[in-house]
Formats: sequence, C-alpha cells, structure tokens
Amino acid sequence: MNAGLDALKAALDRQRAHVVGILEGLTEEDLRRPVLPSGWSCLALLRHLTLDVELFWFSGVIAGDADVAGQLRAGSAPHWYVPEGMSTGEVFAGYQAAITRADAVLATAGPEQEPAAWPVKIWPTWRLPDVRHILIHVLTEVACHSGHLDAVRELMDGTTWLGGDPYAAQ
Repeated sequence: MNAGLDALKAALDRQRAHVVGILEGLTEEDLRRPVLPSGWSCLALLRHLTLDVELFWFSGVIAGDADVAGQLRAGSAPHWYVPEGMSTGEVFAGYQAAITRADAVLATAGPEQEPAAWPVKIWPTWRLPDVRHILIHVLTEVACHSGHLDAVRELMDGTTWLGGDPYAAQ
C-alpha cells in the first residue's frame, strides 16, 4: 500500500476490529434483536457495513466494479436487514470477505487516484475526489457505526468496549 494511506488504513483496521470485537459474545438472539426504535439489529448493521461501505466504496467506487456498484445502489432494497435464511456465520464471513476484497483494492491504489466510478444518480452534486478522501469517508462511517454498536451493546448487557490501546501496533 502507498505510504500516504498507511495511517488511514491502520485506523480503519482498528475500527473494523472494534466492530467485530464489540459483537463478540452476543447470542444469536441478541445479534438479531432490534434495540433502538429505528429497528436495526447488530447483525443488520454489520450487513450494512459489508455491502454499503466495504464493497460499495472500495470495489464499486475506487475499483469501478460496475456489477458491485449497480447491485448495491441502483434502486436496490436497503441493506439494513439480514435476508431470511442468512445465518449469523454468513453475515460475519461476508464482512470479512468484503474487508479482504477492500484491502486488495487499497493495496494497489494511490492516495490521489480518482475514483474509477461515481454514483452520479445518487449524488449528482457531491463527489469525493480521490482515494484518500474516500478512505477518510469510510473510516468516519465505520467509526460512527462502531459507536452505535457500543451504545447498543451497553444497553443489551452492560458491556463496554475497552479494546486496549487504540494506537498500539497491529
């Protein structure tokens, strides 16, 4: 990976670990249980991070994979749910696979590289200019959602995320 992205990628990796870490130890029932009035569950948020964050931004926007971008954003149903019959293991495996795919895209990207595709139909007047800005956007979104998961987990069973030194070498 380009040295200009290393610190951002390391911070993103810490947030990804936070997302998975705060969910550890929850039962199947708790992972699927909506806690907030909006109705999303922890598992549904993980699916959102998989599809609308990891796959969409890295494979769809940075790499320009038209199939990914088209499937995920063009009039498709919201990804804040887990399809009936999809197991918890499949949702977690999907998240890890999406991270692996995203990391492969980042490994060949430069900080000033322009996105290969942009969803103009969704955001006709807004655009992130390069990989660095996209990575900052993704890092912010994942950090925000890890905070949501922190709050929900604490409401469920009192567990808080004390993952150690967030700046320790990974």
